[in-house]
Amino acid sequence: MNARFAGVLLILLLALGGGALLVREQQVSRPAAGTGTLGQPLLKDLQASQVAAIVIRAPKATITIARKDERWTIAERGGFPADVDKVRDFVVKAMALKIGQSEPIGEKDRARLLLDAGGTAIEFLGAGGKPLARLTAGKKYFKTEPENAEKANGDGRYVALPGDEKRVIVVSDPLSLASTRSADWISKAGFAAEKVKILEVRAPEGAAAGSSWRIERPGDNADWKLAGAGGGEKLDVTKANAASYSLSLIELADVAPADVKAEQTGLDKPTLVTATTLEGLNYRLKLGKLAGENYYASVAIAGTPKPEGKDAEERLKKLNERLPREQALSGYTLLVPKSKLEDILKKRADLLVKKDAKK
Repeated sequence: MNARFAGVLLILLLALGGGALLVREQQVSRPAAGTGTLGQPLLKDLQASQVAAIVIRAPKATITIARKDERWTIAERGGFPADVDKVRDFVVKAMALKIGQSEPIGEKDRARLLLDAGGTAIEFLGAGGKPLARLTAGKKYFKTEPENAEKANGDGRYVALPGDEKRVIVVSDPLSLASTRSADWISKAGFAAEKVKILEVRAPEGAAAGSSWRIERPGDNADWKLAGAGGGEKLDVTKANAASYSLSLIELADVAPADVKAEQTGLDKPTLVTATTLEGLNYRLKLGKLAGENYYASVAIAGTPKPEGKDAEERLKKLNERLPREQALSGYTLLVPKSKLEDILKKRADLLVKKDAKK
């Protein structure tokens, strides 16, 4: 090797070395993946006024909350009304989501964080089903691991965006309403049978003796009378009042799927509760089987309200505003909390004053 060739080789090595050093410095000075998006909106193009439907898909269930005729309804429950406040809150929180942390992620970690097919897909749709925004919500994020992660609220949520599956994002909202359970979304407003005049419970054929009974009163402040009361039997007025007041505000726990069969719910052989009010309304409530802590039920409301007294006009206005919504419940199989019906489903003997309590 002559001196000239050695000199050229040395220059090339120095040049390559300098280039490698430059590349290394550029890599060191480059910001970590996602740091440029920290604090930025996750769904930057989402606008509340454009949202016409929300679709939430879990591995084994789907729920669609859609706006129909100026109302929010649940498609999988035959158009049953959704809780408007919850829908509004969910959309507002989705719009407020900001990127709190962003990191590259591999296939195994995606599965571990439930950001694959095992996660919860959330999609916001506009008019005509136009896609507005999508994300996948995975496991809850905790700053400190709790004893029971399933029951803990979480400090945030791991999420992923479509087209960017190799990146995991942490948001500060746990998205607790990202649920496919209809019970989490329905409007819980039920019905209110007020100023009851006659309350009758008729048990199905084959029920235990004494399961049926009827109480009535002539006026709002009059004493209750037990139908068929014999010698020595005395109605406990407190228990009679409790039974009638139970119907003054019935809130719902859930609504069953539209295709549920009557034999599944027990509504083919129901306990029938009839409440006739002093204002001319008749509430006919059918109660079926107990499902957990709730009874399957259906309700039908008939009659024309005719309140009396000095506040009759105001009462009539309130009843006419409420009745259309209450009467619309007749098309659904409802689930009513057991706790709301305990005073109504007492046996006849349990409504009587105990012999040792008589004065």
